[in-house]
Amino acid sequence: MWDIPCVPRPTRPDVPGAYLAELRAIFARLPECHEEEAWVGVRWRVAGTTTTVAHVFGGEDQLFRITFRAEPEEVMAFQHLGAPYFKGEWGANVVGMLVDDDTDWVELGELLTDSFCLQAPQRLVDRVDRPGA
Repeated sequence: MWDIPCVPRPTRPDVPGAYLAELRAIFARLPECHEEEAWVGVRWRVAGTTTTVAHVFGGEDQLFRITFRAEPEEVMAFQHLGAPYFKGEWGANVVGMLVDDDTDWVELGELLTDSFCLQAPQRLVDRVDRPGA
């Protein structure tokens, strides 16, 4: 038999509690948005649906990412901005950003609120306080 060495696969780190606390504070302001464990990391969905608003996770590269939804013209803008933003590899309206100790949580809160408003039914969107909208 061949003697093939087994190379361990890189592990994905758990999302730091401080990042989750920031995200939980953002999602607590959005009606009927709930948190659940995802295949990796944590996601937030509109209650009673399988509609994902955002998904945060650690990558095999040990970096943390959050993905969310955006308007089509914003997807292109995020893609061209580059790091910390990126276009998701699935879904035409999925974008994301790297999350780290320098993340602007106010800006991310606005982006996640917009994502919620794209995913939620109008009856819930009408209950969201969106300054400047």
